[in-house]
Amino acid sequence: MKGPGTTRWPSGGPQTDTIAGQDRAVDRRDPYAVSVLEDIILGVREDLEDRQKIVPLDELKERAARAPQPRDAYAALGGDRVSVIAEVKRSSPSKGALAAIADPAALAADYEAGGAHVISVLTERRRFAGTLSDLAAVRAVVDVPILRKDFIVTSYQLWEARAHGADLALLIVAALEQPALVSLIERAESIGLAPLVEVHTEEELDRAVDAGAKIIGVNARNLKTLEVDRDVFAKLAPKIPEGVIKIAESGVRGPHDLLAYARAGADAVLVGESLVTGRDPRAAVNDLVTAGAHPASRQDSGH
Repeated sequence: MKGPGTTRWPSGGPQTDTIAGQDRAVDRRDPYAVSVLEDIILGVREDLEDRQKIVPLDELKERAARAPQPRDAYAALGGDRVSVIAEVKRSSPSKGALAAIADPAALAADYEAGGAHVISVLTERRRFAGTLSDLAAVRAVVDVPILRKDFIVTSYQLWEARAHGADLALLIVAALEQPALVSLIERAESIGLAPLVEVHTEEELDRAVDAGAKIIGVNARNLKTLEVDRDVFAKLAPKIPEGVIKIAESGVRGPHDLLAYARAGADAVLVGESLVTGRDPRAAVNDLVTAGAHPASRQDSGH
């Protein structure tokens, strides 16, 4: 969506970035020139350049080699239940500040005590107020697998994830060209990370399947418009091949939403906002885990 009139580039001309196969000239000062996703990734690339200057890739690989052995994410997300991925999330582009979370490790420990099967940690700084230090802090106190939730566009970020103790890494199809998606999936698996490949449309799902994704997350939130449509999962889940783990992302407000996603075929749900804004995250996670373990969660789901 473009704003009215002719776009005027800042001094020095436009910046160019590649999002899902599109080379686009973008002006970050024009709010109509880029989607939310594109703007986030521009910031991610800028921050990434700074980190690469501080920690060379060879040093990062050495740190990754010293990191704890990866946990089995596939086992955590499988089984005869609906698994719960509980998220450490301070802020979001759609809602702004959600929770201060001064101690992400303590929150993650509460999640684990409530029965969470996987902990997701936002590490994107500008829009989600997350850090890699949060990831390392969580790894130090929990035994369940940890997902690095970020906008990963290079293999350097995968090495960062392993170096800070992650067991899974998010790869967003809409943010990557197909060759990059295939390459990042292969690289992640080669260094012990389970790639969670996120989609929002049937076209993105086809790309994820073609790339060999073994875990596919269907995000009810359109990252380009921030609108939520909980029916997206039900539309796409039947098209996900048998044997691929299906995760419903966004829109889980409580057990009733988990059960709705379960009936549509979800193997797991990812929950963030409702947990960090609630009064008792441990109890809220436990309610979700209990619902996910109930036989009703597998009725009419094809499991």
